[in-house]
Amino acid sequence: MKTLLAALAVVLAPSFAAAHVGVGDANSIAHGFMHPLSGIDHLLAMLAVGLFAAHLGGRALWLVPLSFVAVMACGGVLGMAGIGLPHVEIAIGLSVVVLGIVVAMRVNPPVAIAMALVGFCALFHGHAHGTEIPERASGLAYSAGFVLATALLHLIGIGLGTWIGEAGRRYSRTIAQIAGGAMALAGIAILGGAL
Repeated sequence: MKTLLAALAVVLAPSFAAAHVGVGDANSIAHGFMHPLSGIDHLLAMLAVGLFAAHLGGRALWLVPLSFVAVMACGGVLGMAGIGLPHVEIAIGLSVVVLGIVVAMRVNPPVAIAMALVGFCALFHGHAHGTEIPERASGLAYSAGFVLATALLHLIGIGLGTWIGEAGRRYSRTIAQIAGGAMALAGIAILGGAL
């Protein structure tokens, strides 16, 4: 657990200092990697996907995060191509609310439904970030960094979810409910413009 928290601190600390890396030089995998770490909406959604996958277990451990990453990449391509989606920012805020509720309520849908749910959320996250990629950026390198950071956040969420599950049957439900509830409230704050 200490190692996981240390890794989380190392990954997240630079994001708060960098704020929004799309400004300035954005031609590398490093800039793409840092971009998703700079937004609370992306951080919470990615961690929630990992927690959700850990809760479902089995094949969901890799299928749920993989579906998010794949659909996010498709959404990013749509955004880079200038193909619009309706209400992207609202959908992103709602995705944090919905994923937080799913984690808090410990929902157990079939894996295919879980993949569809996170995929739907991913489409909007990917689209928003695809439209933010600067024109002068190296799209492939930037996108590769972005995808790597997203996968890392999923892994951190899975690690936290696994730890929560092992923390004891007595407290794991309460921990998940608190974490998911906090994510849902943060999503509501995002929708309200407070975050």
